[in-house]
Amino acid sequence: MKKAVILDRDGTLIVDKVYLNDPNQIEFLPKTFEGLKLLRDLDYDFFVATNQSGIPRGFVQIENLHEIHRRMNHELSKHALHIKNFYYAPYMTDSNHPARKPNPGMLLYAARDYGLDLSHSWMIGDKDVDVLAGQAAGCRTVLMKGTQDIQALKVKPTFIANDMLELAEYIATTKSQK
Repeated sequence: MKKAVILDRDGTLIVDKVYLNDPNQIEFLPKTFEGLKLLRDLDYDFFVATNQSGIPRGFVQIENLHEIHRRMNHELSKHALHIKNFYYAPYMTDSNHPARKPNPGMLLYAARDYGLDLSHSWMIGDKDVDVLAGQAAGCRTVLMKGTQDIQALKVKPTFIANDMLELAEYIATTKSQK
């Protein structure tokens, strides 16, 4: 079974533009490529698990969402990086749909679809719902510092990082990363 890094999208890989609908507004966060390269070299596969309540609200068109993901992979490919699959939950924030984080559905779908060993995988995100989803799926978790008030966290992640490179270096030094 393969190990993976499952990433939230907005606020983790790219700048959170709040209901990003314009593919021309994609902006990767600093040190993202460097961190992902280190994780790639540790033989992790990459997946995205993103809540997208902007779709049912009418702020995000599904064709734009797909184009955003296509362009993200195109930019990542310039650095010899690739997201194997983008999972998204097009449900309202008050939905308890199994795919919508904090529920672990998207992570479980990735495990089923790609034969992932979630106990040797990581969920990376910038909000407590990402940590909760990762823990519910049996992953280790990293919270990226950003808009989430660290003091208000409902759960404790495995690690808190300032950026993708710092979290990759942490994962590289953990004994259980294999």
